[in-house]
Amino acid sequence: MSEQTKPTANRHPGFESLSGKVVVVTGSASGIGLALARRFVQEGARVIGSDLNAEVGAQKAAELGIRFVACNVAQEESLKNLIDDVQAHEGDIDLFCSNAGIAIGAGPETLDKHWELIQNVNVMSHVWAARHLLPRMLERGEGYLLNTASAAGLLTELHSAPYAVTKHAALAFAEWLAVTYGDRGIGVSCLCPEGVWTPMIENAPILQLTAVSTDLLADRVMEALHAGKFLITTHATTLAGFQQKANDYDVWISKMKHLRTKAMALLEPGQTASLGAKP
Repeated sequence: MSEQTKPTANRHPGFESLSGKVVVVTGSASGIGLALARRFVQEGARVIGSDLNAEVGAQKAAELGIRFVACNVAQEESLKNLIDDVQAHEGDIDLFCSNAGIAIGAGPETLDKHWELIQNVNVMSHVWAARHLLPRMLERGEGYLLNTASAAGLLTELHSAPYAVTKHAALAFAEWLAVTYGDRGIGVSCLCPEGVWTPMIENAPILQLTAVSTDLLADRVMEALHAGKFLITTHATTLAGFQQKANDYDVWISKMKHLRTKAMALLEPGQTASLGAKP
């Protein structure tokens, strides 16, 4: 392929400014969602926070001076109601941050009801949000979807198969959205952080070794939104590991087995190896 015919990056133009933009953040009661909501407020956006934990979510929203709408992203109707509520009160949604997520389970012995729950929260919530947002965004020829996955979607998760599987799926869906709608005015970014100092890593000492602040994560997100960049990472090791995985899968698997042994050794006696179930 000649230099003239090689495809070039065709990014969404991104946001020159978020000032006055209508932004929705799910999972805004804590962790990454709260950090994103706070940063978007600082950027001048009209932010609507949402979370399953209505009491804490409303409290945090009040502290930020934003409106709060309770939502259970594991249920399509609840997500539809959130989108309709914002449409009715604030108007068209410029940026929807499908951020809420959970970590639960271990291996194949994980109960079916827990597999279904994490599938709904970590994957189907993105699908349902897109289902109800895209017709309105496509009609006006603009809109932006920021989906939170995880570095586990590019690499893996050492203790929880349901988490690894659903985060791979979340990334795959975001890729599909970007490919399918990128030429129709729809921006798509996928946030794939490694360890970030949130409640999610309380039981994951291996992630705590290199965890970054939520402020750094928010900086990376803003940089990506300004540039219209698809993949957002927080650690240089993420893409390096992804490249190693692609170059030699067997060597990468061997390294992951060694890392898992190291991670298990860091656990306190009796401590669960699961990441827990906190968003």
